[in-house]
Amino acid sequence: MVTFVTTNPGKAQEAESYLGESVAQHAFDYPEPQTDSFAEVAAHGARVAHEHVGGPVIVDDAGLSIAGLEGFPGPFSSYVKETLGIDRVSRLARREPDQSAAFHTVVGYCDGDPVDGDGVTVDDGTPPVALFEGVVDGRIVAPRGEGGFGYDPIFEHDGRTFAEMTTAEKNAVSHRGQALSAFADWYGDRT
Repeated sequence: MVTFVTTNPGKAQEAESYLGESVAQHAFDYPEPQTDSFAEVAAHGARVAHEHVGGPVIVDDAGLSIAGLEGFPGPFSSYVKETLGIDRVSRLARREPDQSAAFHTVVGYCDGDPVDGDGVTVDDGTPPVALFEGVVDGRIVAPRGEGGFGYDPIFEHDGRTFAEMTTAEKNAVSHRGQALSAFADWYGDRT
């Protein structure tokens, strides 16, 4: 069993669908370092969560990077959404010539043991953390759609915003799903 340290129970349910085993959710809100690297945030979170839980954990860090805004808001996406709102982010991004964007997720795993393997980014900190990334490309548009959450109404992928997709359609291309799938493959070989 692995524990998903998150305040969002839906993330733990999604992880369980990839791992095919029971995933426990543990609500623990750890402080995140102020950095423009999803990987650094996930690695830090995995170490702190592992120490707090005392066993194997996964965490994730996710966000939206807008090319015309030089990757902003990136790992600061949640804060920017809460302070500016998605309408303002959309208007700001649509003023730029390049409105391409990407959703990123990095899943970090820590159990205190050394990690290695093909396709795994190994952080050299203590304790070691295995990192798995998922990315989905799209572009920023005016808000459309009624579904999803967060930036979904302004993120268009293959002609539709994430908010215009069903949950199943979104999950089929999801950045979090990609990262969880890569983790599940690696974790399955490890256990």
